[in-house]
Amino acid sequence: MPRTEIDLDPVTHITADAIGKPGQRVFYLQAWQGAQSVTLLIEKVQLQTLALGVIRFLEELSQRYPGLPPASPLYQEAAMHIQPPVDPLFRVGEMGLAYDPQRDLACLVAYELVADDRGEEEVSVVRFWCTRSQLLALSAWGLEVVNRGRPICPQCGEPMDPEGHFCPRRNGHKH
Repeated sequence: MPRTEIDLDPVTHITADAIGKPGQRVFYLQAWQGAQSVTLLIEKVQLQTLALGVIRFLEELSQRYPGLPPASPLYQEAAMHIQPPVDPLFRVGEMGLAYDPQRDLACLVAYELVADDRGEEEVSVVRFWCTRSQLLALSAWGLEVVNRGRPICPQCGEPMDPEGHFCPRRNGHKH
């Protein structure tokens, strides 16, 4: 498969969402630049890690650049849901964050997950350039989406299905 390299600079909107029932959800990262949209497939843990990483990243930026106005985490839920077409470009393997102080824009970089022996120069990459507020809203919404999943067992920390689950800490008894 040929390498894809896309820069949405800047995005007009960025979000993440899950489609499906808890326990069977599929997670996506999606952004638009005008009419162009890019959708990527991500894992729940990647969304959670990204959301928490964005918070730390923005805290570091505010310490490094004390004159920056604060970013806003506010979003409208209706605008944060994934929009069709939901046709992911690739599954994300790694993500990173960068910042351009001259433009006051953050960059979320997503690299394709590769299972074969392709070299780094063949890995697809998408760069989403966004405001700090867009990134913080993505983080706040991402944590909300993650928390809408199955409840966590207080005994073992594993997700519980509505009918319960096999809990190793309860000697296999359903919880």
